[in-house]
Amino acid sequence: MSRVAVATTSQLAADAAQEVADGGGNAVDCALAAALLTINTEPGVCALGGSAFVTIWSAGADPVTIDGNVAVPGKGLADGEKKRGAVEVSIAYGGGITTLVGAGSVAVPGTLAALEKAWRTHGRTAWRAILEPTVRACRNGFPLSGACRYYLGYSGDVIFGRSEDGYRALHRDDGSLIDAGDTVHIPQLADSLQAIADDGARVFYEGEIAQAIADHCRAGEGMLTLEDLTSYRAVTRAPLMTAIGDWRLASNPPPAVGGSMLTAMLLACADLDIARWDAASLRRLIRSQRACLDFRQRHLDLADDVGAEAAKLVAMAHNGSLLTRWTSASTVHTSVVDDSGNGCAVTASSGYGSGEMPAGTGLWLNNCLGEIELNRRGLDAGPSGERLPSNMAPSVARREGAVLAVGSPGADRITTALQQFLINYTQLGLPLSEAISHPRVHVDTSGEFAQLMAEPGLDLPEVDLPVTVFPQIIMYFGGVGAAVYDDRAGFDVAADPRREGGVFNPDA
Repeated sequence: MSRVAVATTSQLAADAAQEVADGGGNAVDCALAAALLTINTEPGVCALGGSAFVTIWSAGADPVTIDGNVAVPGKGLADGEKKRGAVEVSIAYGGGITTLVGAGSVAVPGTLAALEKAWRTHGRTAWRAILEPTVRACRNGFPLSGACRYYLGYSGDVIFGRSEDGYRALHRDDGSLIDAGDTVHIPQLADSLQAIADDGARVFYEGEIAQAIADHCRAGEGMLTLEDLTSYRAVTRAPLMTAIGDWRLASNPPPAVGGSMLTAMLLACADLDIARWDAASLRRLIRSQRACLDFRQRHLDLADDVGAEAAKLVAMAHNGSLLTRWTSASTVHTSVVDDSGNGCAVTASSGYGSGEMPAGTGLWLNNCLGEIELNRRGLDAGPSGERLPSNMAPSVARREGAVLAVGSPGADRITTALQQFLINYTQLGLPLSEAISHPRVHVDTSGEFAQLMAEPGLDLPEVDLPVTVFPQIIMYFGGVGAAVYDDRAGFDVAADPRREGGVFNPDA
């Protein structure tokens, strides 16, 4: 039986991982169990009809990343049947966002394909056992988390009121939104999950569930077809490798951009010789973020060949030219390591949510075509089957005798949160929990002009940017979860105090 350490989104998910470990599961099995539970019990924040990446580094083997990112739909459709069915909405979340929802915003979901492929290639226990805690939680009902309630306070009606079953799951009889801690019952979700537990992912991509999803999207003038679902495949890729201190880090490679952004940010700060975050070191950190985020907007987001542009970004960070050339929703993550030296990191997202739930399935669908800050081409995202942009960067790192799994939710804050955690942990030598909880900065480039967002307690330098300092550490700056196993020191695990999280540490 494996001993595992788990950092994930909720204690319910951490308990699911422990249950699978007690039944003989390894780090991958436990990570998948926790990920499936949190994906299905964080309404609004995530859903099974979205995207996921899984990075695995097993002891004695090469690391891999399994790409289950959403893809452009529309196979079998004439051009005149495309680019319809999306509705623009604006909500005050995160200082104000505009996004596209409805059936036309739904991309081809890849989460379940990636999780099943990870289990088939690296799992040890039964698929049904991995799904069992999630099926049970959804059958019995689960508490609404504070993070979900916060987001639904903005989106519960305008987005998640679009489908009858979804509305009923989140609202009382009088039409008011349920509160944090209230029990959520999503109609038919447990039945769909039980079918997936019994027959595998094929029922989602080929069976009755697939037909229901395709019929729902086409009825709403969306582009997702049954052919899109039946032809979808998760892809195994070689991770992007980076040295940081005495660790080697494996992260999400192109065509996703998250791993390349994280790598470039780390390389831009690789020669920092600091004992703490002072004004000078923070100035370098801020410059690295500005340079990388500027490069992304100018070159990555609309690139025809993301891999080539990402390689340029990493090369510029390697040779030191990156800094000199710069000019002025909704995600969940699980990290698991075991005492055999295996590490697994899973990050999943469904965008801001399309609000669409095909009748009888209990499954909310993504709005990744409409997540404009990541998919700047919108409904004209490219040929059918092409992967959409993603900032997710689940990562596993190794040094002699130790393995670390880490990742974060947080949209465009994913890479900046991970950059600061990794510098804190691998270069400054902070304990795991302090490396996560330490105050952060983020250069926000999402608006008409860049601005520096910061948490209190930092010796901020003078910068030529508007500065917002929040009164306390907050969810905006991500939610890093990390687990480490060291042959000599044993397990350590920590979840971010910025979000509700759950951990399990067998040494605690």
